[in-house]
Amino acid sequence: MNKRKLALSAACALGALVLTACGGGGGESGDGSVTLKLVAADYGDKASNSSNVYWKDVAKRFEDANPEIKVDVQVINWNEIDAQVKTMIQSGNMPDVLQTGGYADKVADDLLYKAEDVLSPETRQNLVDSFAQAGEVDGVQYGIPFVSSARVMFYNKEHFAKAGITAPPKTWDEVRQAAETLKKKVPGVTPYALPLGPEEAQGESLIWELGNGGGYTDAEGKYTIDSDANVETFQWLKTNLVEPGLTYANPATTDRKTAFADFAAGKVGMLNGHPSLLQMSKTGKVEYGVAPIPGKAGPLDSTLGVADWTMAFKDNGHQEEIKKFLDFAYSKENTLKFTTMYNLMPVTKDTLEETKASADDDMKLFYDLLPKARFYPLGDTSWDAVSAQIKQSGGTAVSDDPAKVLGELQKTAEEILADQ
Repeated sequence: MNKRKLALSAACALGALVLTACGGGGGESGDGSVTLKLVAADYGDKASNSSNVYWKDVAKRFEDANPEIKVDVQVINWNEIDAQVKTMIQSGNMPDVLQTGGYADKVADDLLYKAEDVLSPETRQNLVDSFAQAGEVDGVQYGIPFVSSARVMFYNKEHFAKAGITAPPKTWDEVRQAAETLKKKVPGVTPYALPLGPEEAQGESLIWELGNGGGYTDAEGKYTIDSDANVETFQWLKTNLVEPGLTYANPATTDRKTAFADFAAGKVGMLNGHPSLLQMSKTGKVEYGVAPIPGKAGPLDSTLGVADWTMAFKDNGHQEEIKKFLDFAYSKENTLKFTTMYNLMPVTKDTLEETKASADDDMKLFYDLLPKARFYPLGDTSWDAVSAQIKQSGGTAVSDDPAKVLGELQKTAEEILADQ
C-alpha cells in the first residue's frame, strides 16, 4: 500500500470533532429498488437519544421522497467500531455510506468515491472550506465532514462551592490541589474524571500531552508517542491523580461515556468534555461551568479539535443513489437537527451561521477555542491503526511504567508505517 498524506491546511485550525459505523453492503431488491447500507456511530448515551433514532427518521423521510431507494440503517457503539469496520472491509461486506473518525487508509486502498462524485455542487459549496480541505488526500477530497467539536474543562459549581474553590484551575498543579480539596470536603464524588478506556483514550491522552508541549507527531509528521514530554505527562497523571485516588481506580478501563454520565449525575468534580456534555448536564440539573483546559504552566490556547467523517464506498456501485441520499442528509434541516440534538458543531455554512448566532456563553467558548484547535495526525494512512492501539493500551500508562507503555506504542506505530 502506498502511504498517502492528507492535506491538512492551516485553515483546518477552524475546527473539527468524533463518530463511526459498520455493516454489510447494500443491494438490489426483488421489486427493483436499491437498498443502501448506512453504518453510523452512536452519539447518544441512552435509547431515547441514540443516533439510531435520528438516522431512522432521516431514512424514513428520504424513502418517502425517493420510494425507489431503501436505506438500511446500522448504528454501533464506539467501542466496537474499529474492529467491526476492519472485519467488514476484509470480508468485502462493505456499506454504501460509512460515518467514522478516519478515512485516509480507505483512500489508500482505493475503496471510496471522490466527494465530487457523490455530492452535488451545491452541497459541496455549503461545506465549510477548512473542513472540506481537511477531507483531502493528495489534493482530492474523499472525506466528507459530518460534525466537529472541541474540548474544554467542565466543573461542578456546587461541588466547588462546598469545597471553597473559587475559580476553575488553570494549571496542572491547581488541578491536583482542587482534586485534593474536593476529596476531603465533598466525599463520594470523583474529584477528576480521567477516561482513558478504549472509547476515546486517544483523545484524552492528546489533551494532556498538548498541555505539556507534546503530542503524537512532530512538525514533520513523525510519530513521537514516547517523547520525553509525553512520558512526563503520564508520569504526572500517575503520581498526582491516579495513585492518590483523585480519579477512577482504573482509568484504562473507564470510557468517556461513563465519565460524562457520572458528571451529568453530579458524581464528578471536573473533567474534559465536548459540547454534548452541555445538554447532558442541563438534563441532569447539574450546575456546571466551563473553562479553557489547564496545561502544565497555564490554560491551553490550542484545545483538541476533532472532525467526524462520512464516506461513500464504491464496492456496490450505487453512486447516484448515494448522491441523492447524501444531498438529503446534508440539508440544513437534517444537519441542524443533529447538531442541536447532541450540542455538536456543524460543518455546513448555513447551519454553522445559524447555530453560532444563537449560541449561549458556554457554547461560545467552544467557538472561540476552535480556530486554534489541534488535531490527530489524520493525514497519515497509518493513523487509524495506530489510534486503535492507543485505545486498547494507552490508558495503562497511568498504572504501569509510562516509558514502557508509550515505547511499545511507538514501536507499533513504526511497524505499521513500515508495513505500508
